[in-house]
Amino acid sequence: MRVYISVDMEGITGVAVSRHVQPTEKEYDRFRRLMTQEANAAVEGALAGGATDVVVADGHGPMTNLLVEELHPAARLLSGSDRLLGQLEGIDGGFDAAFFVGYHQREGGGEGVLNHTFLGRIVYEVRLNGEPVDEAAVNAALAGAFGVPVALVTGDAAVCADAQRRLPGVVTAPVKEAVDRLVALSLTPERAHALIRERAQQALAAVAAGRIRPTPPPRPATFEVDFKRTSPARMATLFPSVERRGPRTIAVTDDDYVRAFKQFWGALVIGFATAEGLL
Repeated sequence: MRVYISVDMEGITGVAVSRHVQPTEKEYDRFRRLMTQEANAAVEGALAGGATDVVVADGHGPMTNLLVEELHPAARLLSGSDRLLGQLEGIDGGFDAAFFVGYHQREGGGEGVLNHTFLGRIVYEVRLNGEPVDEAAVNAALAGAFGVPVALVTGDAAVCADAQRRLPGVVTAPVKEAVDRLVALSLTPERAHALIRERAQQALAAVAAGRIRPTPPPRPATFEVDFKRTSPARMATLFPSVERRGPRTIAVTDDDYVRAFKQFWGALVIGFATAEGLL
């Protein structure tokens, strides 16, 4: 069984404030190590559950956070930022299950720790066919487009509850509770790792038994994005497929979910470059 593990950072145990996850901050090195350890716990659980090949994809910020020298030797690491499928680059490689580790709630969805949606500096809300969605929901449908079920989601209790509501049968591992967006009640790393290992093994057993199926992607799919500023919305219309629906709002629609996602992702990338003054 081949397993794909997408790892974000805001949902890692102990992470509570933005300086924990920003490479320019001195505490970042502590938490990238904890991020790597939680990825390893998921790898260990996958191997115990029968995985024969495990790919770990760094999915936070610059996507160069995980420490390859400390990664489980049975895994391979996908690192780097130039990706056509975002946090799921390579998911089209023939996998049997996907794990989302260290994920977080969408901005505006509740009190989840460091809640945001994809590029939090510029994006206020993402809607898929009219419904506000988080990264896990968008990525689950992307994995589903390639026949890959999302078997495990880890992070705070808020994102785990959202995943259980959206993804039938998914196994979750809540490693902390949100008191506020910037306040977390966390398990210790030792307890968090034990929980993730246990739930990862359970998740693969559920996949093998047919209790977790791929998430069907909607067809057609319309991604609608509310930016926090007007300039990303304007510059995104450089893509002819992008419709501007308001001063800060754009939309892309396609009958094929993967094509729709790529157009959406491209609009976010150019929007971020615009907001950061890179264009």
